Amino acid sequence: MKRIMDFLLMSIIICVPVVYSLKPACSQSRSYFRNQRNEMVSRYIEGEGIKNQRVLSSMKQVPRHEFVSSNMKNLAYQDLALPIGYKQTISPPFVVAYMTETINPQPEDKVLEIGTGSGYQAAVLSALVKNVYTIEIVEGLGKQAATRLKRLKYNNVHTRIGDGYLGWPEEAPFDKIIVTCSPEKVPQPLIDQLKEGGILLIPLGERYQQVFHLFQKKDGKLKQKRLIPTLFVPMTGRSEEKREIKPDPLNPQIINGDFEVDANGDKKVDNWHYQRRVNWVNTGARVGTAYLQFENDSPGGLSQVLQGMALDGSKVSTLEISLQVSYLNTNQGVKRIQKPGFIIHFYDKIRRNIGQAYIGPWIGSRDWHLETKKISVPPQTREAIIQVGLNGGTGVLKVDDLKIEKTN
Repeated sequence: MKRIMDFLLMSIIICVPVVYSLKPACSQSRSYFRNQRNEMVSRYIEGEGIKNQRVLSSMKQVPRHEFVSSNMKNLAYQDLALPIGYKQTISPPFVVAYMTETINPQPEDKVLEIGTGSGYQAAVLSALVKNVYTIEIVEGLGKQAATRLKRLKYNNVHTRIGDGYLGWPEEAPFDKIIVTCSPEKVPQPLIDQLKEGGILLIPLGERYQQVFHLFQKKDGKLKQKRLIPTLFVPMTGRSEEKREIKPDPLNPQIINGDFEVDANGDKKVDNWHYQRRVNWVNTGARVGTAYLQFENDSPGGLSQVLQGMALDGSKVSTLEISLQVSYLNTNQGVKRIQKPGFIIHFYDKIRRNIGQAYIGPWIGSRDWHLETKKISVPPQTREAIIQVGLNGGTGVLKVDDLKIEKTN
C-alpha cells in the first residue's frame, strides 16, 4: 500500500551538535525518534493485530527516519507510505510488519527480497534471519539503499541492481521470498529459486487491484493462499512488459463500490485495501444487501478503506461522486483534518501528491441519505486514491453505493 495520505506535519528536533553542552543535541533527537518508534509500534502495528514479538522488536529497533528524505523525517513514524524518489515509495510500517510476520522469519533463513526501495524492509528482516538478498531495478535508488544499509551496519543484507523478475539464481535456493512490488503473475524464476517447502509472499493482480498471495512450494509446485487486498507500485522491467490487463486512465471507476462482494468469505469487502476498523455488513443495506460500517471511539485512530485508480487529468477534468451515507454521534479526531468523510487524493506522473478534494465532513447524527458532488481534477493528475471513513474521527459511519463518473 504505497501512497501518501494527508496528515498535518509534526514538529521535529534537528540533530545538530552543540559544542558547549555535555550532550549533543542529536542525543535528544535519538531519544525523540526512539519514543516515536515505540509509539508507532504500539499504535499502528501491535495495536492493529501484529503479534510476533521478534517482528515487533525489530520494528522498534530499525530507525525508519534514516530511510526517508530529510523533509519527510517528521512523518517517518506515522503509518504512511512516503515518496523516496524515482516514482517509488517506502511502505507504511504496518504493511512492512504484516509482510514480515506473514513469512514467519527464522534465524537460519536465507531471504530474497524483490524491490529494495529505500532498504527499510531489508533492514527489518536483517535482525530476524541469517541473510537477506535484495534486488532493486532502479539504479539510483539501489545505490542509495546499498550505501544506507552499509552505513547503518546491516552487514547481512546483500544488495544488487537488476530486474527482480529474474531473481538471484547464484544464491538460490531461498527459504523465503518477499516481493514489495506488484506483478500481474508470479515470475517463474522466483518459483524456480524457492526452496522446497519455502514460502513466497507477493502482491498480485491488476495495477490498482492487488491481493497478497502466500505460496508454499510443495513437490515443485506452489500451494496458494489468498490474503488481504493491497496496493503497491508495479514490478517494472520484464514483468510490466508481460502485463496483460492495463489500467484505463480515461475511464476511472470504483470497483465494488456497492460493497456487495466478499468472494473469499473473510468478512472483508473485496477490492478495497488498507481496511481499518471497518465491518462488512450484509444485512440492512441502503442499496442491495451489503454496506460498510466504520466504528472508532479513540480520537486519531484509523478507520477507513482505500482504493486506487488510473486517472488522466489532462483528459478527464471533472468527476461526479455519489454515495449513500448514515452516521451516528460522529466527531473530529485529535487534529482538525481528522473528520469523517470522502477524500480523493490526486497524484502526478512521479507519484507526488498534488491535491485533494472532499465530501463532508459528516459530523453529528443523520439517517441514510444521498451525498453528491462534482470534483475538479488537476490537469497534472495521472492517478488517484479514494479514501472513505472516519479518518481519525470518532463515532459510527455507514457508507453504501459509492459511484464515480467522469462528466466530460
